[in-house]
This record gives sequence, structure tokens and C-alpha cells, in this order.
Amino acid sequence: MLNETLFVGSEALPELAKIAVRPTISQVIVLVDANTARQCMPLVAPYLPAGYRVVEIPAGEEYKTLLTCETLWADLTTHHADRYSLVINVGGGVVTDLGGFAAALYKRGIGFVQVPTTLLAQVDASVGGKTGVDFQGFKNQLGVFQQPLAVCIEPRFLQTLDPRQLKSGYAEVVKHWLIADAEAFTRNRYIGVLGIDDWTPIIKESVALKQQIVEQDPLESGLRKLLNFGHTVGHALESYLLQQPGREILHGEAVAAGMVCEAWLSYQKGLLQAEELEQIESFLFSVFEKVQFVGLETEAIAEFALQDKKNAGSTINCTLLNGIGQGVYDQPVTLAEIAQALQYYHRL
Repeated sequence: MLNETLFVGSEALPELAKIAVRPTISQVIVLVDANTARQCMPLVAPYLPAGYRVVEIPAGEEYKTLLTCETLWADLTTHHADRYSLVINVGGGVVTDLGGFAAALYKRGIGFVQVPTTLLAQVDASVGGKTGVDFQGFKNQLGVFQQPLAVCIEPRFLQTLDPRQLKSGYAEVVKHWLIADAEAFTRNRYIGVLGIDDWTPIIKESVALKQQIVEQDPLESGLRKLLNFGHTVGHALESYLLQQPGREILHGEAVAAGMVCEAWLSYQKGLLQAEELEQIESFLFSVFEKVQFVGLETEAIAEFALQDKKNAGSTINCTLLNGIGQGVYDQPVTLAEIAQALQYYHRL
């Protein structure tokens, strides 16, 4: 069951309208990127109060930086935004992460609402109160935990996405199945992304699972680390390729590769059966194209894992699988093991 601040489906934008006209709100600022300004604002605008202001930022992971935050902070300062102002973030994971982070820091915190427009943001990035920006090439290196006033998920936004973006978000759905819902994985592993006509039930199911975990561990001191399955290797791969012009990949594509690598690590450590590893690999490769890199790059990619936020000192902590549907967190792995996992993936 979803909590009272999370709305999915036809009720989402009407609930946004109710929040935006609360008498305690002094002004409304809408953060968009170049894509959502064109494709999504026409659907959102009728639900906004008169006098709202739009701040547009460039689209793309490369703009998820402190410098881009300054665009929003400058607007808020120029227009004398006070602590009763409301920021509405309309976009994918870059917009919701960055907008939430900027709102959390402005005047020590102003209210914000997440209106995620990609599948990735709807099932993962906008839910759970994580905000952040990239720094010096490392994913989400700077960030705070700050819960939004609400998350308003309208599945109609998914009609604006190309298949590659849909697949990217689907990776996080699959992750939720692998760490906590073996039955859903079994039920859905023969269905490709393009075979899904109505995303609402999948979004609700996936968000409810994540929300259940987050409510038990809001600051990621234990159980919430399960949600990082695929991300230790995935973030390392994504960060490495982000620094290689022309080789950038989407977050979900990196996570899908990371899930293959971390499933293999689970198998190597005796946690996952060979049959289960094969099921995971065959399903993921039926949806996602293989991420391309050369074998000589594996050690350089693995080095990025040293910056993973789950680490304790020099120990790299990874979330692995103790069977499909049963994630286990704080599993120590070495740089050499991560490089070996990447080599395994490269050879597949």
C-alpha cells in the first residue's frame, strides 16, 4: 500500500494542484529540463496556480552538477523566494535528484514536490528522499536525505519516452524483483518492455516495495542498502563511461550490466545457484544490449567502486543475492573481484 504522500495514476496531477494552492505557499517554481519543458509541461500546466515560474536547465546527466544548481538558486534569490516557496520538479532522475537537492539546501530547506516523467524516476529516483548531484565524475557524490511533500506519478508521461529510456527504467523494476520478489521475477521474465501496455500496476507494485524498505530504514544504515543491488559495479561503469565523450550510457543500462556482474559475484561466493544466474542473465540480455568496453579497461572501471557510498573505510560493500528474491547487503568484495566480474560480463 502506498503512503499518503505518494500518488500514482489519474489522481496524481489533481493532488499536485491541491498542494500548489495551499495558503501557506508563497510562490511556486517549476524546475524542468529542455525535454520536459516541451513534452511534459503542457500536461502539468493546467494543474498549476496562476503566477508560477519556470526554471529550465539543460537535459542530460552531465548537467547534474553544483553549477546547474546555481541556476535554480540564482532564480530563487533574484525573486526573493522565502522558506514558504515550493519547488515542483518535473523531469527524470536528473531533475528530481538535482531539484530536491537544491531545494533542501536553499535557506536550509524549502518544500518540493516530485513529478517524475521517466520510468526510472517513477519507480526509483523520485521515491525515498534521496537527493544529490554528481561531483568530479562520481555519481551522486554530494547529496542529502530530504523527503518531498509529495510524489505525483502520472504514467501518461511514459508515452513521451523512446524504448531505450523505458528500458533504462525497467532495470530498476527488475532490481526490485531480484532483491525481494521472486514471484514477480518468475511471472514477468518472459515479458519484454514493449509487451507492456499499462505500466500503472507495475509502477504501483515497484514503488510499494521500495517504499516498504525505505520506511524501515530511511537513512540507509542497513536494510535500504538492498536497493543498491547492481549499483556498485553499475555506478562504477556509468561513471567511467561518463568521462569518455561519446560513450555515455543511461543509468538503467549501467545497472543492468551491474546486476549481471553482481549476480555472478553472488554465484562465485556460493549464494546463487548456477541455474538462477542463467535465468538472470538470459532475462537481462533479452531486454538490454550489452554495454561495450574493452577488457583492458576493467581495472580502471573497478577503481571507481572505491568511491561507492556503501563502503566502510577501504572495504567495498556490495549488495548480492542469496537466491532470486533475497538480497543481502554489506557483502565485502575486493577490487580484483569487481574487475573479474567485469571481465566475465565482457566475455559473455
